[in-house]
Amino acid sequence: MVALVEFNPLSPEFFADPYDTYRRLRDEAPVYVDERFGFYALSRFADVARAHRDWQTFSSARGLRLDQLNDPSFSLPGSIIFMDPPEHDRLRKLVSRAFTPRAAERWEPIVRAAASRHLDPLMGERRIDLVEQFAAPVPCEVISTILGIPESEQQRFRHNTDLVLHREPNDPNPTPEGVRAAEERSGMLRALVADKRVRPADDMISQLIAAEVDDGEGGTVRMSDEEVAIFSGLLASAGSETVAKLIGNGIVLFDRYADQWQKVLDDPLTIPGAVEEIMRYWAPTQYQGRFSMKDSEWDGGTIPSGRPVFLLTGSANRDEREFPDADVFNIGRDRQQSIAIAFGHGLHVCLGIFLARLESRVAFEEIRARFPRYRVEEDGLRRVQMSNVAGFSNVPVEIL
Repeated sequence: MVALVEFNPLSPEFFADPYDTYRRLRDEAPVYVDERFGFYALSRFADVARAHRDWQTFSSARGLRLDQLNDPSFSLPGSIIFMDPPEHDRLRKLVSRAFTPRAAERWEPIVRAAASRHLDPLMGERRIDLVEQFAAPVPCEVISTILGIPESEQQRFRHNTDLVLHREPNDPNPTPEGVRAAEERSGMLRALVADKRVRPADDMISQLIAAEVDDGEGGTVRMSDEEVAIFSGLLASAGSETVAKLIGNGIVLFDRYADQWQKVLDDPLTIPGAVEEIMRYWAPTQYQGRFSMKDSEWDGGTIPSGRPVFLLTGSANRDEREFPDADVFNIGRDRQQSIAIAFGHGLHVCLGIFLARLESRVAFEEIRARFPRYRVEEDGLRRVQMSNVAGFSNVPVEIL
């Protein structure tokens, strides 16, 4: 269907506030086609969830971002997010045991120590930036420490990731600085994996090198060094960006909805539910890209084979067909009523979701303990413009 509504995921307006556009897409163009950039988009919760589960129709092997999906030669062997079964199943078996809820619990001291290391020096200050000085560096340090990335390289890795994901308005391609940052990041990880194969340590990269599973034919398989390097880069990038944006989004939302922050102040046990609602209300990852492998029929039109498709999780999470009072930010929302898909769905659901929830919970516990009263300086808010990550690079606050 050719829609009157325009959806441009590369525009500043999209990053500022896409939710009115999402509502129109759901109502007027549930199967949206964009002739300018050559993609289709699904926006309703049921449709997005169905497409996530149908990997035979919507392949991940052709990329996730628009620049990748429009490049017939794109390939990144060894990356789990660019795999379909059975290759995906083999690699997921190798790494999934490191990301169970019980494994995440063991990381809480690392998370809390990193949070305290950044928040304690801010005590007594009247004005601070809770993203630049806290939400951005902490998740990077946590996932880097877990992986075994040296402390001296951790923040450089984060800044390189920012450059890799940054997009200029209306341009789906990475900037020249982003291309160079990606090359530097990949070289650092390859060297690190090679070193840990010789000198293993108590970290996740060493565990990934040693991990093996039954190959179904009486033998075992392990990850190659290239697979370990690529997967570690994926974890470090996703673990830095999405959690940082989730925490920053929550800081702004709690200021705008003071009654919800008061619930947190009254009872810290509300924080896990608050984290879920932040993910639903302002998803840190707004969409996932797929490549259509065959024609498929939907309420609203046909998606043909051979086209990029955006699964708009940011829209799906605000679909009033699925969530009662979908545009209301309510940290007490009934979790059994409906589950958001901010961290993916189906076989590509985020491996690090338990760690992300842990980090976000600890972050708001520590903010609550130190800065129960704050005011966001709205004119100082700055948003990122990235390929599919949404949130703030700067959230200045006044401590009350």
